[in-house]
Amino acid sequence: MAYDKFTILTSSAVPLPIENVDTDQIIPARFLKATKREGFGDNLFRDWRYNGDDTPKADFVLNDSTYSGKILVGGKNFGSGSSREHAAWAVYDYGFRAVVSSFFADIFKGNCLNIGVLPVQISPEFAETIFKAIEADPKTELEINLPNQTITLLSTGQQESFAINGYKKNNMINGFDDIDYLQNIKEEIVAFADKLPY
Repeated sequence: MAYDKFTILTSSAVPLPIENVDTDQIIPARFLKATKREGFGDNLFRDWRYNGDDTPKADFVLNDSTYSGKILVGGKNFGSGSSREHAAWAVYDYGFRAVVSSFFADIFKGNCLNIGVLPVQISPEFAETIFKAIEADPKTELEINLPNQTITLLSTGQQESFAINGYKKNNMINGFDDIDYLQNIKEEIVAFADKLPY
């Protein structure tokens, strides 16, 4: 399933300065019955967003119209816990195209890269700077430049580089998942196979 191409994203951000956010908090287990990637955004952080009677919790950031954007800035160790790929689906389906944190759980990071959400790992110091900038001005914008592998706080020009696997980077720039990538090089695969001795 192809997804949106990712090159340069400029957006305000939603701050979630909570450490050790696990995948059950991102998408509770009771919402994992569906097999399509659609509809999970409605239940992103479900138990933090809603009361038992389904009314929104006014003090949770996703229910606060002060904050918006396509970038979620999370606390350290974001996406820990079980390996459910539905957590990445929920983040994407809600509308986020990047998650910024000072540390990601490896499986969550991989799941994000597989479906078009860019995990941007930065230093704890820069993460704190970003949180403070958003607190001072919720309209603060970040620029995430995937080709250059940089993230910039536009209000000050402060910038850091981030790492990403080259294969995953190429796929995200082209909007490919693994199957799309193979389809894209199908002719090369066929040409190589034709040269093999039988």
